[in-house]
Amino acid sequence: MNSDISALCVAQDVDDSTIKRFLNARDLDVDKAANFLLKHLAWKREAIPNGFISESEVQNEIAQEKMFSQGFDKMGRPIGVVLGCKHDARARDLSEFKRFVVYIIAKLCSRMQRNQEKFTIIVDLQGWGYSNCDIRAYIAALDILQNNYPERLGKLLIVHVPYLFMKAWKAIYPFIDNTTKSKIVFIENKSMTEELLEDIDESQLPEKYGGRLRLVPIQES
Repeated sequence: MNSDISALCVAQDVDDSTIKRFLNARDLDVDKAANFLLKHLAWKREAIPNGFISESEVQNEIAQEKMFSQGFDKMGRPIGVVLGCKHDARARDLSEFKRFVVYIIAKLCSRMQRNQEKFTIIVDLQGWGYSNCDIRAYIAALDILQNNYPERLGKLLIVHVPYLFMKAWKAIYPFIDNTTKSKIVFIENKSMTEELLEDIDESQLPEKYGGRLRLVPIQES
């Protein structure tokens, strides 16, 4: 591995798996990866000064009961479930929301089994409406995921998609990089359980989607 990036990462206390993820995210171009990593480290010092996000820093977001984590997909990736209708765009504080995104990612990563570095997300939009539409927050979440947690998202499965959401999707789509786009799957209601079972065993799928597991709030996972 290039000595410059190795020295940089040792100095910043970055582990080998992080180095590999940033390199892979830039197609093994060392210069691009080093620049990418430097930007991430600067963001991390500002966004996570204590090294982690505590529950006390995201109490309003947790209180909305919109994020759950339970089970593993067939590749051993921990599963997170987002209930879009629980997000209150009008009461949202963007700074707290960004902290919540970091909190969620850290929780999912803490559940990763050995030799697994990615997670799967089910985004459930049943009941989603105007009061839940929050383009600014969605773009902020994408920015954090794509620019600071490369190679972490394994798959994003979107279910119960209302027609109204597709208008919001048109505004979000230009901010999604090609790598992330390739991992997003819209699932039709009529084949939802069948399609989810292609990626997730029935024993690991939440009950509300035809599986056997109950949803567990993210803070309890």
